[in-house]
Amino acid sequence: MNKDEFIKLSSLRLKEAEILLEQNQYSGAYYLSGYSLECALKASIAGLTKQFDFPDKIFANKVYTHKLEELIGALGLKKDLNVYPQTLIIL
Repeated sequence: MNKDEFIKLSSLRLKEAEILLEQNQYSGAYYLSGYSLECALKASIAGLTKQFDFPDKIFANKVYTHKLEELIGALGLKKDLNVYPQTLIIL
């Protein structure tokens, strides 16, 4: 997938989460909200990739995950997570 596809998927999952939330389907809304965040983080990571560059294997393996904390770390935002730990209770 590329950056644009991740952005579209993130937006779609967020809209689905909103629909579920309106229907009081909280666990589904919670799940899709996390999925939306994961896709948004992966879109940001994809934006770091330059065309025709061969990817660093360690970095590539690190971002093939569903763990939000690891994706945040790959973007260099771990320090922000440590400052505001209560904002990502879902980790």
